[in-house]
Amino acid sequence: QVQLVESGGGLVQPGGSLRLSCAASGISFRTYAMAWYRQAPGKQRELVAIITAGGSRNYAMSVKDRFTISRDNTKSTVYLQMNSLKPEDTAVYYCHVQSSAYENSWGQGTQVTVSS
Repeated sequence: QVQLVESGGGLVQPGGSLRLSCAASGISFRTYAMAWYRQAPGKQRELVAIITAGGSRNYAMSVKDRFTISRDNTKSTVYLQMNSLKPEDTAVYYCHVQSSAYENSWGQGTQVTVSS
């Protein structure tokens, strides 16, 4: 059974930066693509970024060139570096194992609030 623990969220001013972390356990981490999603109040959860097992990355257009996803297989951890944050980035951020075997497995998420 996979466990995902997100951390690193908080309150930041527009233009600021945050680094999110997600520690995974219960899976062979290095063999799976991992992703970050976010859900703003009243909106559907949306995909933010994906990193494959081989390290290839893709981003939503809304965060491209501002966010960077990375992974450390030795720590079974995926990261999301968020720069130039905007109020519209405010959401709860979740990491996810990109596999149909774990499609319903989510952590508690971490709140990111961008406000002056």
